[in-house]
Amino acid sequence: MTRTLKQKLTLPLAGLLVLIIIILGGLIYFNNLISTPIEFKDIKVDHSSSLKLNALKQISKKNGIKEWELQAASARLMKEENKAILQDISITFFTKDNKKVHLTSDNGQLNTQTHDMHFSGNVMVDYESFTLKTDKLHYNKKEHIIHTDTHVRLEKAESVIDADSMTTRLNENMTILTGHVKGIFSENFDIQ
Repeated sequence: MTRTLKQKLTLPLAGLLVLIIIILGGLIYFNNLISTPIEFKDIKVDHSSSLKLNALKQISKKNGIKEWELQAASARLMKEENKAILQDISITFFTKDNKKVHLTSDNGQLNTQTHDMHFSGNVMVDYESFTLKTDKLHYNKKEHIIHTDTHVRLEKAESVIDADSMTTRLNENMTILTGHVKGIFSENFDIQ
C-alpha cells in the first residue's frame, strides 16, 4: 500500500475507533446510572389510609330514587374507621319532589357505612334563589336532613336571615332556623 492510501484510511479508522469508545463509555455510564438504586429522603407514608383517590364520584339511591350525588377532588379512605376524608366537595341532594339542593365545601367526611356526612370550610348551600352560608354542616342519611349548630346566614337577593342553628328536612322542603334569628328583608321578599 502506498503511503497516501494509509493516511486516507487511518483518519476515518481513528475517527471510527474514537466513536466506538465514546458509545461504549456512554453505555457503561448509562448502565451504571440505571443500576444505582435511587435514594428517597423524607418520604411520609400515611399508614392510616388504605386508599387515596384523586377524584371521587358517588351516587346514593334509596328504593331506586336518587337521594344525592357527590363529587370530590380527592378522597382518602381510612383504615379501620369506616370513613372517607374528602376535599373540594360538590354534592347535590334531591328532594322528594325531585328538586335539587346544591352544597359545596372545602372539606368533608363520609361515613362509608351509614353515608352520614360532615362538611366544613366555606360551606355553601344553594336552593332555587336562596343561598345558605355556614362553617360546618352535617347530613343525616337515614332522616335525609342537613343540619348545623353553628351560625348560618340565609340570603335571597337583598334579604338576609342570621340564626344560631338550622335544620333542613329535604323530603319536606322545610328549613327550621333557631337561636337568635334576625333578618333584614327587602320590600319584595318572598319566602318561597
